[in-house]
Amino acid sequence: MTVTTTVEGTVLAGSELEPVEGRVVVEDGEIAAVEERATDSTDIVLPAFVNAHTHIGDSVAKEAGEGLELDELVAPPDGLKHRLLAEASEAELVGAMRRTVGYMRATGTGAFLEFREGGVEGVRAIERAVADSDLRAVVLGRGSVAAMEASDGFGASGARDDDFTAERRAAREAGKPFGIHAGERDPTDVNAALDLDPDFLVHMVHLREIHLDRLASLGTPVVVCPRSNLVTGVGLPPFEALAERTTLALGTDNAFLNAPSMFREMEFTAKLSGLSARQVLRMATVDAARVAGLDSGVVAPGRPARLLVLDGDSDNLAGARDPVRAVVRRAGVGDVRRLLLE
Repeated sequence: MTVTTTVEGTVLAGSELEPVEGRVVVEDGEIAAVEERATDSTDIVLPAFVNAHTHIGDSVAKEAGEGLELDELVAPPDGLKHRLLAEASEAELVGAMRRTVGYMRATGTGAFLEFREGGVEGVRAIERAVADSDLRAVVLGRGSVAAMEASDGFGASGARDDDFTAERRAAREAGKPFGIHAGERDPTDVNAALDLDPDFLVHMVHLREIHLDRLASLGTPVVVCPRSNLVTGVGLPPFEALAERTTLALGTDNAFLNAPSMFREMEFTAKLSGLSARQVLRMATVDAARVAGLDSGVVAPGRPARLLVLDGDSDNLAGARDPVRAVVRRAGVGDVRRLLLE
């Protein structure tokens, strides 16, 4: 027996997130149709967010390390983050990650792409943290080829930290994604990261023209995390130059530095860059899903029904003239009416 659900309002439909008045018809967890029709609903229906870069193990020590520089905070193996993770018990780690997963769901996120520290044990810990959740966690193990084999892929810290040739080769042979941090502190590790032919890069704050030319040639997607970059004092990525050359996605990075809210990340990005609201929303949905290897991120027939419904008549959103701009620059957790994750 087919189970049918309908959601009505202003639908941000397709890969361009075009506002359409109508309804989304869901059958057995899949979008069967997006119908343009008159409706009395003031809701805004859009794809559930995909957070394209997280480290949620850091949830055991939120707001630790004030005043420390980037290497002191997160550089392996002795950065503050790594010391705090080592000190936490398994129960503390799993419990903290579970709470963060709950927060991400409450703020409209339906999937996230996690760089998971701790080797195989770290991968198993996050599996336990998401076991009772309907969020989709794409977990990239770190620390060993075994961690990659136990997870969805490999998430490298950066070419300055180690030689990841063996891990890259193993991920390719296994048909799994390989992502790597690059250009966060300075540009010296960008070419080495690109030489590994990664499936995507994270941060890319400090770039030279040769790096932008290589990105344009290779088309390697980039995940930017601007709130994290300002907290760590490394500056902001060249949003417009990157967007002209490749696919951009948005992530919130370390949970101990920033709350993993895509609402906050989108607003911050939109107001500190020259990107349009539609570009920023794509970075949090369509293009983030593409980087994560997911078929969600788009409200279109044949796609999984993973939808965020906002109350367009909330005190915050009532009177908004442009629904895309309102979602990106104004909306927040108080506007969430429903998260449908099939």
